[in-house]
Formats: sequence, structure tokens, C-alpha cells
Amino acid sequence: MTPALARGDATALTRALIAIDSRNPSLVPGAPGEGACARLLARLLREWGFRVQLQTVAKGRPNVVARIGTPGGRTLLLNGHLDTVGVEGMVHGPWDPELRDDRLFGRGSADMKAGIAAMCVAAWRAAGSGIAGEVIVTAVVDEEYHSIGTQALVDSGVTADAAIVTEPTRLAICPAHKGFVWAELAVRGVAAHGSRHDVGVDAIALAALVVADLEAYQQRELSARVHPLLGRPSLHASFIRGGTGLSTYPDLCTVQFERRIVPGETAADFTRELEEAIRRVRAVRPELDATVSPGFSQQPNEVAATHPLVRALAAALERHGRPAPIEGLSCWTDAAILTAAGIPAVCFGPGDIAVAHAQEEYVPLADISAAVDILETTIRSWFATSA
Repeated sequence: MTPALARGDATALTRALIAIDSRNPSLVPGAPGEGACARLLARLLREWGFRVQLQTVAKGRPNVVARIGTPGGRTLLLNGHLDTVGVEGMVHGPWDPELRDDRLFGRGSADMKAGIAAMCVAAWRAAGSGIAGEVIVTAVVDEEYHSIGTQALVDSGVTADAAIVTEPTRLAICPAHKGFVWAELAVRGVAAHGSRHDVGVDAIALAALVVADLEAYQQRELSARVHPLLGRPSLHASFIRGGTGLSTYPDLCTVQFERRIVPGETAADFTRELEEAIRRVRAVRPELDATVSPGFSQQPNEVAATHPLVRALAAALERHGRPAPIEGLSCWTDAAILTAAGIPAVCFGPGDIAVAHAQEEYVPLADISAAVDILETTIRSWFATSA
């Protein structure tokens, strides 16, 4: 049963959101999606005085767009995602928001329903004291898959002077994160009986040479490219498929790769790297017949550490007696979409990304209350300062 929810209670709001199964149906076939969670949040925010719109993105999957404060002045966007990943293998009830050892457990507790609750309560509290501008709270769908929610948000014309994405950062300020690129390598061989080495061409063996070349390239080149907050870019082979029988030369092998890119790199860079690896291997094995198919990608995010929003968050942390670390975030987030749309976006929120998607997912209660206080102070500061 969903616990009683007092207005402005971030822990209770987190529990109410966790209690609703909002697994992403693009990841988990048959999952219910974010609709019920979005409708609950929209109803509560209306009761709190927000001006709320449900923005349909896909069937039964709406974004929540809630505004509070005075339109026409300075703006600040607070963004989080309502969808979660699957629950297979979890060691506690995924939708039973259990309080234990000063932690709140449940799927989505850290990633990122605590962040959504904290930003909603912080915006409500800040607006209650009067702000010279408008806070736009957006709780979106599909971040865990293709981020169609935040993309629809910016495509619809929603904009702001800056944004905070309340992903779990352990209350560190994260103005940068890596992007990613997916691609597939297809290597064609010649099928033949296993005894006919004179006829058969082993597609798996040739693909393995390309994989080995890329690994050598990674150690030789990528390891030397170091971003000050994010470290080095990387690549890995995620899936390899090929072969039809033990006594048959495989005529096809496919390898799917992921490349994590740092600011300054693009998806096209990885396509080029794959094609160069093919050329190097073909120089010694001319029978190599291979093609590259670029796949889905998301760009990295980077906002300057000197940006006013970064400074406002740092000042708020210090005001509340906390350190103000500026770090890179290991995962990808919707912040990249917002920054690319002209809304500089920084990640800051309760919980630790290390327990996201895990068998045991939780958020410390102290993180939730601290995030509310720090975000409220940041919002007040943002609207008290000229752009």
C-alpha cells in the first residue's frame, strides 16, 4: 500500500513513486511503462500549486511538465526520468519501498525516483517563498532506452536558461559525462566442410583479427586520450555471433561493439576507427570481406565548471556545510540532449549510480533530505542572481 503522503515530504513522495511499477516496455516486453507514475505525480503537483501538463510521447507514456513561479523571467529546468529497468534477480521487493538501515529500497529508488521527489519538493519550497522567475519540473519517459521523452520535450519547444538533471551523483556536481556509440561489424566467409581448409574461409577467425586489432588500438591510442573529469574513452565487443556447426566453416560472423566517447569525439569517429581496423587487417589477410553498420548513439555532455549553475550548486553545498566536488559521471544521461538543445545541463542528485540497475537498489534517506535543501538553496540563488 502506498504510504500517506504529506505535502512537501520528499521521502514519502519517493516511496509513492517506487511503489508504482514503471518498467520501460521497450526494455521489458509487457511492462506497464510510466503512465501510472506520471499521472500520480501530475495529480500531486497540481495539488501543490504547479501548472501541470501531461505531454504524450508514446501510447500510454506521457511526460510530466510542471511549472511553478512567475513566467516571463529567468527560468530553471529540473529534469528526471520515471522509467526503470527490469527487476530480475533483485533480492528485495522491487515495488515495496522498504525503509531499513536509514536507506530506502526499491527499483528506481536511486535511479531516479528519489531525484524526482527531491527536485519537486525543492521547487515547491523555493516557489513558496517567492522567486523572480519560473521553475520547470519535467519527469520524462524512456531515458533507459532511447530517451524519446526528453527529446520530445525539447522538440516541443520547452526551454530554459539552464537545467539540473537529478540523476544519482552522491551529491557531487557532475557537469560532464561520456556519450556512447553502437555499431556492428559483419564479416563474410565461405562455408565449407570442416576438412576443406582449401575451400572454406573462417568468418569468425577473420572477425577475431579485427577485434584484436581494435583492442590493440584501444591500448595504444585511446588510453592516451584523457579527459580531466571523465578519464579515457573506451570500446568493447558486446556480442559475437557466427557459425552453423562444428564441422562447417562459418560463412558469417557479426560483432556488436560499444564505444564510449568523451567530449570532442563523435559517432563518426568510431565508424572511421572500425574501417581503419578493417584496412589494417586486410593488408595482411586480403580475403577479409567486412562491412560496418553504424547504430544508435548519444553524444557526451560537457558544461564548463565556471558556468553560473555549477557555481550556484557549489555555493549551496558549501552553505549547507558540505564539500562541493566537481566530478565526471560514468553513465550517460538526458543532460546531453538538453545541453545540445541550448539548455546547459548539470547532473546533481541523491543516491549512487553504482547501485542503479542492481540486485539491491537503495538511496540513503539523508541524501534525499540533503538534496532537497541544496536544490532549494540553488533555486533561490539562481533567481536572485542576474543572468
